[in-house]
Amino acid sequence: MINVFVICTGNSCRSVLGEALFNHFGSGRIQAFSAGSHPKGRIKPKTLATLQRHGLPTQALKSQSWDEFADQPMDIVITVCDNVASETCPVYLNNAIRVHWGLAEPNHFENTESEIVAALEKTYWILKQRINKMLALPLESMSPEELTNKLNSITEGTSSPAEG
Repeated sequence: MINVFVICTGNSCRSVLGEALFNHFGSGRIQAFSAGSHPKGRIKPKTLATLQRHGLPTQALKSQSWDEFADQPMDIVITVCDNVASETCPVYLNNAIRVHWGLAEPNHFENTESEIVAALEKTYWILKQRINKMLALPLESMSPEELTNKLNSITEGTSSPAEG
């Protein structure tokens, strides 16, 4: 089982979507976790609604600090927001492969309800594409260097269905 850690600053949206998608599509091969450097302590309701709309379970999801995973070995760390990508990760993550899959924050307060829902859908589809590309790789047999390069290149050409 490969442990994947999806991190963001607030752990209330993008990282949670990543955790849920990895655990759904990578079941039996990937065990995903999500956390934040400064967690909000709650998942945004529209994030949970997006997962439920796509039939993914949400019961076990929670917003939590990356400090809670100090004793959990991680194989791959994926940052999904630019803020956390520029932060110094905890020392316990030093041996993990690290990649950045930057995504815009879909829950901007100045946006209308329909704009937020559309942005969440876009984020969901981009993450789903990236995760499926990752799961198509022979992860277990790749060197850390090969894996890092492939995972970093996954962000090229991923878009939501509406964008093609």
